[in-house]
Amino acid sequence: MAVLLSLLFSSARLVTPSRLRLWELSVCKRKTWLSLSVQRCYTPDTSNSSVDRLSSGLERYKDLQEYFNRRLKATYHRFSNIPDHTVVCGHHHVYFIEGDGIYRMDKRQSEPEPEQVLNLGQVSGQEEIELDNEERKQRFQWTVQRIRLSPQEKHLAATLKANHREELRCVVVRLGKRNSSPLDPQHVDFTLDKVFSFEWATDEVLFYTTLEGLRCSRVFRLDLTSSGSRITSVYEERHPDVFVEVALSRDRQILSINCNSRTSSEVLLIDITSHLEPFLVQPGQQDLLYHVEHWRSWLIILASTGPGQEYQVVQAPLSEPSMVSWVPLFAPGPGTAVKDMDVVGDHCVLVARKPAGELVLIVVPLTHPKEVYTVQLPSWACAIKTKKPDIADQRSVLEFLISSPVRSPVPYCLYPEDGLLLSGTEDGSSTENRGNYTTTRLETPNQDGTLVPVTLFHTVPMEGLRQTPLLVHVYGAYGRDLNMEFCPEKRLLLEQGWALAYCHIRGGGERGLSWQRQARVEGKQRGVDDLQACLHHLFSLGVSSPSLTALTACSAGAVPVGALCNRHPHMMRAVTLQAPFLDVLGTMEDPSLPLTLEDREEWGDPVGNPKHRLTISSYCPLHNITPQCYPSILLTAYSGDARVPLAGVLKYNEQLKNAIHTHFSMKPKSECEPAPNIVLNIQPGVNHLGPEDFEVMLEEEALKLAFLYTELGLDPPRPPPKRKR
Repeated sequence: MAVLLSLLFSSARLVTPSRLRLWELSVCKRKTWLSLSVQRCYTPDTSNSSVDRLSSGLERYKDLQEYFNRRLKATYHRFSNIPDHTVVCGHHHVYFIEGDGIYRMDKRQSEPEPEQVLNLGQVSGQEEIELDNEERKQRFQWTVQRIRLSPQEKHLAATLKANHREELRCVVVRLGKRNSSPLDPQHVDFTLDKVFSFEWATDEVLFYTTLEGLRCSRVFRLDLTSSGSRITSVYEERHPDVFVEVALSRDRQILSINCNSRTSSEVLLIDITSHLEPFLVQPGQQDLLYHVEHWRSWLIILASTGPGQEYQVVQAPLSEPSMVSWVPLFAPGPGTAVKDMDVVGDHCVLVARKPAGELVLIVVPLTHPKEVYTVQLPSWACAIKTKKPDIADQRSVLEFLISSPVRSPVPYCLYPEDGLLLSGTEDGSSTENRGNYTTTRLETPNQDGTLVPVTLFHTVPMEGLRQTPLLVHVYGAYGRDLNMEFCPEKRLLLEQGWALAYCHIRGGGERGLSWQRQARVEGKQRGVDDLQACLHHLFSLGVSSPSLTALTACSAGAVPVGALCNRHPHMMRAVTLQAPFLDVLGTMEDPSLPLTLEDREEWGDPVGNPKHRLTISSYCPLHNITPQCYPSILLTAYSGDARVPLAGVLKYNEQLKNAIHTHFSMKPKSECEPAPNIVLNIQPGVNHLGPEDFEVMLEEEALKLAFLYTELGLDPPRPPPKRKR
């Protein structure tokens, strides 16, 4: 599936995906996200000693942090065997990732032995070769990100990321019979730097994009011939706000070059069955987003040409792909938002979110498009991850995983020809997923009459939640749904009696394309209003109270949270912000910073448009700090983060502390309430999405839990009693 993922990987200030590690195993699981660094105007010293000087207020949580570190390890251990899609099946072999490289096993053997295909220790450049073994081991550890097999399994290509520096690499390995394992270095046919997306067109032709800073703008073609190899340029995007990637249709007949900005799409296609020259589908135009799949001699297109400029499915002949040839096949009903599309056999399968937030599959038979039917998923399903078909997979089955923040992934298969949905487990659950956990979907009325969805997870009935601590999750930007994949930390909190609320405010994508359009640029204040309404509604229903409520957000999600802290600081007791975007005005005024030009479609242009400047100034968290009693706030940032300049986080921290000090210095001691704690946790590194190292990630999550328990005045949870043997 994944036809809507191109913008996810574009240079946006994104919500942090779930970072589940199967820590007990030595498996390096593939991550489908990147954090990328470019030169910024503000470049602090990123040494550990400098970072330690910037961080402040951490010591008081140390003991409790160590306690939660142990509890989190135990929790991750419980979920160390959850299913994923990291195994790749070829015609004759199964490929999988281990800590030191890529291995395969022969499916034709009754007792196959693992054979190493790629040893990550062989992936070295000249700079690495010149280091001694110990220094090389410390500085250059690689993680496998994606694997692609050529059509007849003659070659394997894999992208790798250096764990301790921003370096990307693609390695092409020649496959075949091996006399020994691991493979000798000469079987690595080619190494390419800075590769982001890549797909095989034939066994000898690989198309790929390269990443420069935070942008992919060029597509190249690698030809592997008996006499050597040749690289040629295929496409170059000139617009600075467009992100380019390559993708292969499910039937492996068409390769697409997807060029997406925040508000428009342009797709070029390469028919790999006939010739390898790209041709244009439809020129880009404002607010036209479209994504292309292939079926027989037709294109099946998901385009924002439906009622209200929402997504609908259209069809066009491959020979005449432009918009004048688009014939509508299916448009969802009002309030139903299409999230993704795939073509499975003779069926178009849509992932959609109903008005109340439930995920469903809508199946459109392409031979009889009026016979549309809907497949219901379990009511608790909040996130879906579809499997990219392997070269040996059946084409008529859709495999996917569903999960929620507190339920680990469960595998499912859809057979659209029969309308049959099968679970990988007997009852669609697992031992760890069975528990007294309730998923409640609410709608919050805003002051303008808009109903804002809220998803609530709890272990006791709603009427018993008044004294329950509440953690509220927020994002609301770039048309992205709030991340609701499984997260062991959330499961731990739920088991310890917390309630978890996910507020799907405007600016996100939960209710379709218009949900974002209503809260971008001059409508940004609507997202803040939605968040305020959600909290008020939860409290009015008897869910927790301000003194037991904490808010959490990442990246651009910090904007509505920070704005609400300025406006109504007494609505929550504590806040945790990771890689927070807090200086919207200062960042958008500086066109030399990464993302500023691209982000004008999201936040506006305060330099060229006085109206935009006034709007941003009205909600910008940094520029609206005022002397008052704020909630306690934990700020976690990364010294080399290119998406969110560290300078803005440091300014926010300083101005917030000054405002709090001013507030308390003006009040008589007899009237003073406890002062909030503003904690600054600056970590070294360039990863906007959090640390990749498992132990470092655990420390960071343990600190958040220690902060929440301390600031909400909660006793740490007791460990579960040991079972008697």
